[in-house]
Amino acid sequence: MPLALPAAPGALPAASDLAQDKAAMRSRQVPMVVLFSQADCSYCDTARRYLVPMSAANEHVLFRQIDIDSGAALVDFSGRRSTHREVAAAQGVRFAPTVRFFDADGRALGEDIVGIGVEDFYGLYVDDALAAARRRMGAPD
Repeated sequence: MPLALPAAPGALPAASDLAQDKAAMRSRQVPMVVLFSQADCSYCDTARRYLVPMSAANEHVLFRQIDIDSGAALVDFSGRRSTHREVAAAQGVRFAPTVRFFDADGRALGEDIVGIGVEDFYGLYVDDALAAARRRMGAPD
């Protein structure tokens, strides 16, 4: 059963119901990677160039995108109706792109990846942070 609508090519699935995702993460024992993005952000496009192929190749992680400047409806981790903008603000995310890793309780796992720093190493940063998040959760490889 899909947890989100299929993403357009070159996109990550938009977050729509984080409470439902949280339940799926718990049953599958997998973390979630969230790209906090915004419109017209070239650095966000760069982040997606790394994250989209990872999401297609990795069944042991949920990938979602939250748009920090969007009023689109979103159910937060507690099951409350909200918007992308409100959830990003509640998470303290003010800069895009930010990549955050969550456990099945909706808690952040480790440090965020904020911005793009050195693009040549971006994929490695994400891989390393994802491996650390999986270890913290005891998730399968």
